[in-house]
Amino acid sequence: MNRSDRPRPHRALLLAAIAAAALIGGCADDSAPSTPTTTTSERQADVAERGASVMPFDLERTTHRFTTTDTGGVQTVVADDPQDTTQVTLVQQHLSAEVERFRRGDFSDPARIHGTDMPGLAALRAHDGRITITYEAVPDGARATYATDDAALRDALHHWFDAQVSDHGSHATR
Repeated sequence: MNRSDRPRPHRALLLAAIAAAALIGGCADDSAPSTPTTTTSERQADVAERGASVMPFDLERTTHRFTTTDTGGVQTVVADDPQDTTQVTLVQQHLSAEVERFRRGDFSDPARIHGTDMPGLAALRAHDGRITITYEAVPDGARATYATDDAALRDALHHWFDAQVSDHGSHATR
């Protein structure tokens, strides 16, 4: 089933599912409130909806992992079921293409999903080759590794990762 054939969940059901997941799983950031705000839940639902128009894989069947490092970070996207070859293939194709765009400073897809004022995005767009971005296929998905010697760009990557974890809710982890 391709992206356009996939049924879209009703917005109210999506909001309820996000709120329930946040209540059951707690917050990824211990400094955040223990219950989600309506604003957070609505934003996560909006991000999921926009993400479905950019990412070809199913957010309900995949997980994004964002791990910060001393030199940048590692973004891993995996199928929740490693035997789901359709999702694995879609993740690998998408992340491979994104890495090529990111190397050129083209972060238009994250901007479409998260907004043009997404934390870290302006600095990443202007990296001008000062971030090394590598792609690697892994058995259950794909990985992008970001490395830089520039402290400001490293911080921008960390802010960008934090924003994605926050915006993707139950679809993303650290």
